Amino acid sequence: MKIMHYSQVSPRQFDAEAVKGVTGRVVIGKADGAQHFCMRIFELSENGYSPKHSHEWEHEILIHSGKGEVWQDGKWVSVSPGYTVFIPPDEEHQIRNTGHEKLVFACVIPSGVPEL
Repeated sequence: MKIMHYSQVSPRQFDAEAVKGVTGRVVIGKADGAQHFCMRIFELSENGYSPKHSHEWEHEILIHSGKGEVWQDGKWVSVSPGYTVFIPPDEEHQIRNTGHEKLVFACVIPSGVPEL
């Protein structure tokens, strides 16, 4: 069993043209012996965004804090704490921070795909 605060996991920073102000952490993954799923915690700084992309696997998201938007079917949908997002395989998606504080969310993906 593993019990710890997500901030204790070493962060990985993402900042480029396609992605801005994103910090990602693998909080439960292969290294922990997780055989079926990987949980990541992402923080998007003010005006930060993930890349617009799609992939072959689904993932599930829980918005923990902050305000943001998720790209779905060609439009932006507002999200805030408590919102859940299911992204099916091959669906284009992107998340952006629209607030003044960090947008923090948990993201679960299946094992066997890149963890970060």
